[in-house]
Amino acid sequence: MKALLRRWQAHREARVLARRAIPDGLWQLTLARLPFLAARPDADLTELRRLASLFLDQKEFSGAGGLEVDDAMAVCIAAQACLPVLRFGLAPYAGFVGIVVHPDEVVARREVMDDDGIVHAYDEVLAGEAMAGGPVMLSWTDVAESGESADWGYNVVIHEFAHVLDMGDGEADGVPPLPAAERDAWIAVIDPEYERFCAAVDAGHETLLDPYGATGVDEFFAVSAESFFVTPKEMRTTHPAWYGLLARYFRQDPATFAKP
Repeated sequence: MKALLRRWQAHREARVLARRAIPDGLWQLTLARLPFLAARPDADLTELRRLASLFLDQKEFSGAGGLEVDDAMAVCIAAQACLPVLRFGLAPYAGFVGIVVHPDEVVARREVMDDDGIVHAYDEVLAGEAMAGGPVMLSWTDVAESGESADWGYNVVIHEFAHVLDMGDGEADGVPPLPAAERDAWIAVIDPEYERFCAAVDAGHETLLDPYGATGVDEFFAVSAESFFVTPKEMRTTHPAWYGLLARYFRQDPATFAKP
C-alpha cells in the first residue's frame, strides 16, 4: 500500500511539474536578479526550481492597489520563499494559500493595551506580514530590490516565511516546531543571543542583524534567517553559535559557497 501511495504521489508531482514548469529564460532571469541564489550549487538550484514550481501550484497570488502579479514576480517570490525549506520541502507552508502583493509598503492601524488597561492606537508601516492561516503580505518594491538589499542582510520574503515556520506550532516565539530535546537546545542558544543583541541595540551599537529584531524574539529569529541566507559569511563570523544552530535546523550551510 505504501509503495502504491508513493507511486501515486510521484505521478501527481510529475504532472504538476509539467504543468507549472518554470521556463528556462524566466528561471535564469530570476537567478540574475538574485545573486545570493545564483551562487548556489547546481544541485541546490535544481531542487529549488522544483520546489518553486510546486509552490506556484499550491499558492494563490493576488495583487493589491491595482498591482498585477505576473509570472516573473511570482517566480521571484516563490524561489525566495522556498529557500528556507530547501532541505525539507513545502509541508511547513501547507497551512495557508494566499499571497497578497502590494505595490509598496502599507500602513496598518494597530492597538495595544498597556499595563493600566489603556488602549493606545498607532500606525505601523509594513513591508510584509505573515498571519497564522495566511495570507502572507509582501511589498513588491521590497521584493524587487532583494538582490541589492541582500548586501545589508535584508530580505522581506525570507523574513515573512521564517515567521510562517515559527508559527508552525501555533505560536510566534522564535522557536519553530522541534522535538523536545532540540527545542531545549534551541532555547539555550537563542535566548542569550537575543539578550546580547538587544543590549547592543539599546547601547546604540551597529549590528549585523536588523535592529528591528530587538522588538521581540520572534522578530529576532526572522531577521536572523534573513542574514543566514543572504549574508551568511558575516552571520557565521558575528554569531557563530547561533549560525551553527540555524545551519542544523535548515540543514544548509550557505557560508560555505557564498561569494566573498
